[in-house]
Amino acid sequence: MAFDSMDNGPLTGIKVIDLTQIYQGPYAAFLMASAGAEVIKIEPIGGERLRGHGRAPTPMAFMMLNSNKKCVTLNLKQVRGKEILRELVRRGDVLIENFAPGVMDRLGVGWESLRKINPGLIYGSGTGYGLSGPDRDMLAMDHTIQAASGVMSVTGDADRPPSRAGGAPADIMGGIHMYAGVMAALVGRQQTGKGTLVEVSMLESMYFMLCSELTSYHKNGEFPKRNSARSPAGSCPYGRYECKDGYIAIISVAERHWQSICKVVGREDLIANPDYQAVHQRLAREEEVNEVIESFTRTRSRDEAFSAFREGRIPVAPVRNLEEVRQNPHLHERGMLHHIEHDEFGDLILPSSPIRYSDYGAPDLTLFPEAGAHNDEIYSSWLNLGEDELAELRTAEVI
Repeated sequence: MAFDSMDNGPLTGIKVIDLTQIYQGPYAAFLMASAGAEVIKIEPIGGERLRGHGRAPTPMAFMMLNSNKKCVTLNLKQVRGKEILRELVRRGDVLIENFAPGVMDRLGVGWESLRKINPGLIYGSGTGYGLSGPDRDMLAMDHTIQAASGVMSVTGDADRPPSRAGGAPADIMGGIHMYAGVMAALVGRQQTGKGTLVEVSMLESMYFMLCSELTSYHKNGEFPKRNSARSPAGSCPYGRYECKDGYIAIISVAERHWQSICKVVGREDLIANPDYQAVHQRLAREEEVNEVIESFTRTRSRDEAFSAFREGRIPVAPVRNLEEVRQNPHLHERGMLHHIEHDEFGDLILPSSPIRYSDYGAPDLTLFPEAGAHNDEIYSSWLNLGEDELAELRTAEVI
């Protein structure tokens, strides 16, 4: 069962104006679109920066984050462009943006201005450090937020400089919190009839990622040292273990896991050994524990070792490369990943939303459109602009 993400879903009938760019905001808007909202992505003429501006093929990141949306172009530096945005806002439910603090106000289309036009508007603002505070105006990217949030300080190994975590966790966490905030605001509007400003800081979104490290600090009074192979919460065994052709990751959070590990590696004698019975004793002999496991894994392929520990009901996973993740049968069978044939890019593998709604099925995936692909449709259906008016706007470089 599938639903057309633009026609049927829990957010069907909700109109979202998406002024966001790069990762953070576009991910929030993608989740809204995948839940059935009509998301209108507004870009400058030529498209937002992530498209590549013709210097290279459209990046995969743009494809992933902007499917299921309708795209229009609009020049907000022109008076007529701002007028058109205000008219769209009159008819919309949600507007989200992730410009630097103050940009929308300087354009005359910030929260205080737009709420007067549409008192029911949910206005989402995604920033690096928030709309207030001493660091408000600092420039923010995922890399710098990882540093400022403390995440970089606990990533990597003690004998190496602090490392950034893989992927873009600050951007994506910011997007998730923006989505959640907008959803809560929509529920609130049902009860009060009033819109609100939803403010999300990437920095603040990252704090809860440090739960384990802060727990250790609170317990021991010392900052945990960087150790990518050791649990910040004090689990043992914990780590990545070398196999003939790769690695597996194992974590033991219960005594039954440790006992199962001993059975899998053929060291059942350690189960009753008083030196290994409690986790704090194993932590004191962590190198010995890891060697017990790796003496088993190093003689087996990654898949053989993974299967053995999986059958023992131990938390384990193979360390997969990106191609293995793209081709993961589990993700394809569940409808998370889709093979899509594109006229320009050939066979693409694109994700749908990771959120499932039982009564709606999985949303169809509508490919990312070109910049301005829906100009005629949106400006005529939302604003009743005719062909002559649209032509004049193009000539004046307003759309």
